[in-house]
Amino acid sequence: MDEDDVRNRPSGRSSRPRTKQRPAHVDAAAGMVVSVDRGRYGVLLNDPPLQLITMRARELGRTAIAVGDRVEVVGDLTGAPDTLSRIVRVSERETVLRRTADDNDPYERVIVANADQLLIVTALADPPPRYGLIDRAVVAALTANIEPILLLTKNDLASPEEVLKNYSALDVPTLTTSKGGDLGEVRAVLDGKITVFVGHSGVGKSTLVNALVPGAGRSTGVVSGIGKGRHTSTSVVALQLPAPLTGWVIDTPGVRSFGLAHVTAQDVLWAFPDLEDGAVQCPGSCEHLTAADGCKLDDWIASGHSTPARLEAFRRLLVSRSDLGEP
Repeated sequence: MDEDDVRNRPSGRSSRPRTKQRPAHVDAAAGMVVSVDRGRYGVLLNDPPLQLITMRARELGRTAIAVGDRVEVVGDLTGAPDTLSRIVRVSERETVLRRTADDNDPYERVIVANADQLLIVTALADPPPRYGLIDRAVVAALTANIEPILLLTKNDLASPEEVLKNYSALDVPTLTTSKGGDLGEVRAVLDGKITVFVGHSGVGKSTLVNALVPGAGRSTGVVSGIGKGRHTSTSVVALQLPAPLTGWVIDTPGVRSFGLAHVTAQDVLWAFPDLEDGAVQCPGSCEHLTAADGCKLDDWIASGHSTPARLEAFRRLLVSRSDLGEP
């Protein structure tokens, strides 16, 4: 045998030199992510208003993509069955709503991008209000620069007075509804906004979404015998409000926990501008929980700069970050 008889196995790799230069994608179409499902992203194009099934382009690497993201897409843009296009750019987010699986989980999960409002749906009865989840959702919204709004359902079964009193110091806008009641006030709040709906299973969230967006088809369920709802909706999805309204409703699965491992005391303090200047006088490591630990906020309140109710509400939200019980 000589060298001509030796066969070399092809390496399978191109001999072309690699380059960092990426395609410009000048013909990319703009749109918004309206659903995420196992590596496939539903994108509604801006012009024409056509929904596509897309995947993440290789050049984006591990870039996270969430419902609400504004993206640019290339490929087959016809929307025909069995076609697939690629997301090649993700625009900078204006807001990001995050949570962790629990308070010991260091990994943040982006729930929704670019939301304006967080509608916290809570039943007044069957199941009863769970203040832990409400507090945590308020913290997540305030620290993300998203306006929290409290929606109390089933006011035909119980009075909202206690809940309203509990959140009056936070200046959180509050709405109430009853089964089959008028939703005009709710529609007015949602008009022109991107609003995320969050709440425990069984509080009537999916029923509300179906009433606001006819044809949405969000699954609904019943409350179990032990006062807890069964999970119905299983994915995050953005739904466009019907004309003459504008804006979006983003429905999320019913949650049992809302971890805030990523939120610090300073993050919460940022949402209380009337207390920020007083906190400057506190020790550098102050958690702002009690005067006994050196917190100067009690003196700040005594000087008339804010109210005891505001300080109490602030500290309650701080404590809610590390409350390991069920929200």
